[in-house]
Amino acid sequence: MKLFSTKNKNKKKVLFLDRDGVINKDKAGEYITDIGKVKIYSSALKALKEISETRKYLLIIITNQSAVGRGFITLKRSKEINYKILKILKKNGIKISALYYCPHSPKDNCSCRKPKTGMIKEAFKDFRIDKEGSFLIGDKKSDIQTAINAGLKSVLVMTGQGKKTLSKEKISYNFKIKDLRGLKKII
Repeated sequence: MKLFSTKNKNKKKVLFLDRDGVINKDKAGEYITDIGKVKIYSSALKALKEISETRKYLLIIITNQSAVGRGFITLKRSKEINYKILKILKKNGIKISALYYCPHSPKDNCSCRKPKTGMIKEAFKDFRIDKEGSFLIGDKKSDIQTAINAGLKSVLVMTGQGKKTLSKEKISYNFKIKDLRGLKKII
């Protein structure tokens, strides 16, 4: 599902960003079901503001939100949480071009849930994207696998579940960074 997008006629490089564990704090096994529990990494705010100001990359959030499909949260509440995150980012000078989210549970076998590429394909329909110059940044194996499946460069970030992913999962990624500030060295 698409929350919103802003059109752009020129081909642009994109940073596809996972939400939980990359932009906002995430605890393994817990879902953000309350707006009051939204905590944005200060390192994410700093890095994304700098990137946003350069206007060299579109920032697009792609996020699995299976708490909806599992019945832990309503779709309405999930949208409210997404809007809260977008509001915080905007207040800090960060322009998010679109946010795509999958509300399905893993059992639904939908085409949008990462590591499938439905959300990426939707973004390619909505924007003229320079695929070769674009990256997908995430903290979980499903994020990195989505990048591989979509033919994007992958960046494993050590915030959120990144350290756990690195120690427990066998994955192949293009880049590894401590937090989003590390993007400066890559892009």
